[in-house]
Amino acid sequence: MNRYPLWKYLIIAVALLFGALYTLPNFFGESPAVQVSAAKSTVRVDQALLTRVEDLLKNASIEHDGMFYDELSPNNFTVRARFKDTDAQLRAKDLIQQALVTDPNDPAYVVALNLVPRTPSWLMSVNAMPMYLGLDLRGGVHFLMQVDMRQALEKRIETLAGELRTTLREKNIRHGGVTRSGSTLEVRFRDDATRQQAAAVIRDVNRELVLREDGSGEELRLSVTLGPNAARDIQASALKQNITTLHNRINELGVAEPTIQQQGADRVVVQLPGVQDVARAKQIIGRTATLEIRLVDEEAMVSGNMAGAFVVPERTEAGTRQVALRRQVVATGDQVVDAGATFDQNQQPAVSISLDARGGSAMKIATRENLKKQMAIVLYERGKGEAISVATIQGEFSNRFQITGRFTTQEVNDMALLIRSGSLAAPMEIIEERTIGPSLGKENIERGFRSTLYGFIAIALFMIVYYRGFGLISAVSLSCNVMLLIALLSLLQATLTLPGIAAIALTLGMAIDANVLINERVREELRNGRTPQQAITEGYDKAFATILDSNVTTLIAGVALLLFGSGPVRGFAVVHCLGIMTSIFTAVFVSRAIVNLVYGSRKKLTELSIGSVWKPGTTGTTK
Repeated sequence: MNRYPLWKYLIIAVALLFGALYTLPNFFGESPAVQVSAAKSTVRVDQALLTRVEDLLKNASIEHDGMFYDELSPNNFTVRARFKDTDAQLRAKDLIQQALVTDPNDPAYVVALNLVPRTPSWLMSVNAMPMYLGLDLRGGVHFLMQVDMRQALEKRIETLAGELRTTLREKNIRHGGVTRSGSTLEVRFRDDATRQQAAAVIRDVNRELVLREDGSGEELRLSVTLGPNAARDIQASALKQNITTLHNRINELGVAEPTIQQQGADRVVVQLPGVQDVARAKQIIGRTATLEIRLVDEEAMVSGNMAGAFVVPERTEAGTRQVALRRQVVATGDQVVDAGATFDQNQQPAVSISLDARGGSAMKIATRENLKKQMAIVLYERGKGEAISVATIQGEFSNRFQITGRFTTQEVNDMALLIRSGSLAAPMEIIEERTIGPSLGKENIERGFRSTLYGFIAIALFMIVYYRGFGLISAVSLSCNVMLLIALLSLLQATLTLPGIAAIALTLGMAIDANVLINERVREELRNGRTPQQAITEGYDKAFATILDSNVTTLIAGVALLLFGSGPVRGFAVVHCLGIMTSIFTAVFVSRAIVNLVYGSRKKLTELSIGSVWKPGTTGTTK
């Protein structure tokens, strides 16, 4: 008798229930929405802002379908309001923009148009969300950005010049100055012995520098350049840092699944599916932020005369005050190794900062010479600086120190995130821009859906006509396969693109191939004189090895595409690999469970509905 134990039926039922539950959110579509996020790293988005936006909409009689307070990334929050139609969305956007952005040249908030899923709250409570749609299906914007590697190298050379001066001063090596000529630093000396001593010190500090001795008499020079490996490392590091910073910036737009990846040695591809406000996207992507540590100009602060001083604002509990700073920069954001929230000796929240060797050396000198004076951490965005912390130097320190003050736990977490985020290591320029409208994306979805549906119907009809009842069971298991595949893509929050739809269509063909193998094997066993119950058992058991072998070899090719491919190829590979696993499960176990339910309990089974089977000397025993 062909029967599964109860626990197998329960596992299959739970799997199918899981598939139906996590496939369901994809049928609800999306609603137009307005998103409010911080335009500055020092501006916080909290529940109070949500209440304020809700009051604005209520007073203007603009109805919304829900207000959400979401976390885009750790300590990076946003407020979203969902609307029934685009008219209400645009009116709400103008109203919120007018109320929150009082200075267009220096906005505190970003108000952007967006699309959010209509998924009911009961589905969201079990983390059932629709899968993301790629740029070609949802519409959006595509940017190709060129990183100015020359600026990255020049920035490193400028920093290197300061390091050389500091190193030579600490070692008491007299020199005639450090000057820059293009990508080369020249250090002047009066005698060769001092030059040799300086060269030895510089090599000990940085072995990746290339040194060359020039000049004669009292005009001796030591030329210092970056070695080829060091230059490549700087460029690679700059590109990586820019990509990380772009991720932080794009989070403000609330893009569900942005694509930010390297292309070549100095280019970055940015794809933002679902973005409606292209101008705002360009503004955010092009925004840069830099971090600097400077000493406070005590004389200007005491006298109150800040006419010739370098002045930045600082937000305090009492409001905003102006802080005068010295021109000399002690350390910059790219010298910060790590920053985290901690507690000081009084168990008060504080921020622990670690600098690299260059920053630590500069910090040691600055703190030793300026005890009991104030130091400020300044964050620059859109060319404007703001002091995020002003503290008194309590003792000499180098590469590790703490920022203390009357901070809350949330404030130190936010400040640590700001300091860690750093800045763009090199300027970037948009050299290519493509916009895909929502109508084109909708057309792609409809065509992809129709092609997959028509393929499914054609396969199902062929199987039913050729294999009768077993063909109908194969069609049911094939539909379960598609449902489980979509459920997995939704659960993993994968991005579906046109290549992904092509992979789903391919999965249909490969999945039905397994059912064909099973059905033909059952037919063969019947021709060999097996009883119907024996033919079912032998057919499934003997076909399993062939099915497993063919799918594993195809899976190997899919994994290779996933590991070595990029962009659309990876999108195809993800769906392809998941489809192979669901195909094995549905073709072997789900279809077998259905067959067992239909035929397994019949003690006197004389025929199978599997199409005509020819057997020598007899008539067909199946139909």
